[in-house]
Amino acid sequence: QVQLVESGGGLVQAGGSLRLSCAASGRFFSSYVMGWFRQAPGKERESVAVISWRGGSTYFADSVKGRFAISRDNAKNTVYLQMNSLRPEDTAVYYCAASLYSGAFNPQILAENKYDYWGQGTQVTVSS
Repeated sequence: QVQLVESGGGLVQAGGSLRLSCAASGRFFSSYVMGWFRQAPGKERESVAVISWRGGSTYFADSVKGRFAISRDNAKNTVYLQMNSLRPEDTAVYYCAASLYSGAFNPQILAENKYDYWGQGTQVTVSS
């Protein structure tokens, strides 16, 4: 089992940047596909970005492509989400998630139901 704790959220003006971190406890962090998801008020949770076990492959939601980057440091048991050119529509609670998925790394890994462990979330608010 793994426990996930997000940090780095906050209030930022449109056009600004934030970097979220997700620290994982437990062993075998590199065995997990890691993902970031978000949920805006009144909306369903949606995928943002995912990264493969060693960080060599990533997928992004179309809405964040070219603006967000995901990375991981397996030595530190941490995954990051660098968010640039933030927009008011990026306002949401951002969640880190870990997946025990071990198949081929393809866009299906963006699906929320592929993830086994979730953090508590961190609020990101982008003002216009």
